[in-house]
Order: sequence, then C-alpha cells, then structure tokens
Amino acid sequence: MESNAAIDRLSALAQPGRLDVFRLLVRAGPDGIPAGEIAATLGLAPNTLSSQLTILVHAGLLTSTREGRVIRYAARPEALSELIVYLMEDCCGGRPEICRPVEEAARAACCPPAKAKSRKAVRA
Repeated sequence: MESNAAIDRLSALAQPGRLDVFRLLVRAGPDGIPAGEIAATLGLAPNTLSSQLTILVHAGLLTSTREGRVIRYAARPEALSELIVYLMEDCCGGRPEICRPVEEAARAACCPPAKAKSRKAVRA
C-alpha cells in the first residue's frame, strides 16, 4: 500500500460520522445497507450522509451498488486489513511477541468465540 492511500483511509475514518457509517457497514457484512437505511439508523441528513459516503468510497473503504433507485453500500474489510498491515509493517523488529496482542485482539473482535451451551441446553 502506498502512503497516500493509507493517509486517505485514515483521513476518511478520522471524523465521527464517517467512522459510525463504516462501523455500521462492517457489522452489516457483505450485503451492506441501502443509503436510506444508513441515514435512518444513524440519524443523518441525506445530504450529510451523501458526502460522508463519497469520502469513504473514494478512500476505498466502501463499495456501492445501484439497485434501481437505491444505492447499497458495503464495507471493504480487506481495505481495513491492508491499512492495518501497512501500519504494522516492521513494527516488531524481529520480536513477534510485541505484535501478538494486536493480532489476538483483532481476531477476537472479528471472530468472537462461540458461546458455551448452557447446562439446560445440553441436557435437553
């Protein structure tokens, strides 16, 4: 990744409304959410949301798909992964134990362990 791309992505996420939009779309998964639903969920005015989405798409953090009159937006998790890798390159200086907590935290946030079954559910 080039430093300009990293700066664009960091800049795009460095505003509360855009960060909220991105986090909402990450939670929504690959199907994404129509723009109107994003606006309603986050309580954003359509013109404000439009500019926020444009910045996030330009930074490569979102994709947009037109479905008739509706535009559906989805997060590009690989764009975030590329940014994290760029930021973490060579951070450990040959000492992987330094980076391990970051890796484990990212894995836990993305893929939380399955909840243990309750005893009642096991007995049934």
